[in-house]
Amino acid sequence: MPTAWRWTFVGLIVIVALAVALWPRGVHENRPGATATAAKVPAAVSSGQRSAAALADCPTATTPGPAKGPLAGIGLDCLANGRQVDLGAALAGKPALLNLWAYWCGPCAEELPALQQFADRVGSAMTVLTVHSDPNESMALARLQDLKVHLPGVQDGDGRVRSAVGAVPALPISVLVRADGSIAKVVSRPFADVADISETVAAELGVRA
Repeated sequence: MPTAWRWTFVGLIVIVALAVALWPRGVHENRPGATATAAKVPAAVSSGQRSAAALADCPTATTPGPAKGPLAGIGLDCLANGRQVDLGAALAGKPALLNLWAYWCGPCAEELPALQQFADRVGSAMTVLTVHSDPNESMALARLQDLKVHLPGVQDGDGRVRSAVGAVPALPISVLVRADGSIAKVVSRPFADVADISETVAAELGVRA
């Protein structure tokens, strides 16, 4: 091999070796000291954040016997205080509206104040519960505080409720639940206003605000 070609070949080997050495490793590589990126680790929620959001406490089970329906046995943390709620048992015995949302969802932010108004009007006739469908609970509390929405809510970062009711992977979603735990309707669109919520609930659950 001519000398010039030999040195060219050696130079290519050196360049390839340097490129391999300097190539960035992923954060999920299986090696000691590897950590996830900060963006994928939600901030811990403090008692001060929960107090500042001033959310209503989540409902508790009042009907004896096992809960029925697709939400039975789903345990989620209450946004107000962090205690775990058996969703099916907590909703049993009364019609309910579950609103699936996330802190980054624009239509959700427009809809949530209307849901608060509806809940104020309907009172104890039914349960209105928000379901935060993103892992970042801290941002959920901050968003609700900004919107001045104090509805009871649960944290569902894994989307367990959406999967249980077979809803489309989009937000917001409202799930209308009968008193026996069965699903009356899954509303895959944002409500326009309080009147829209009232009319839909009256038609599907027979509850009038």
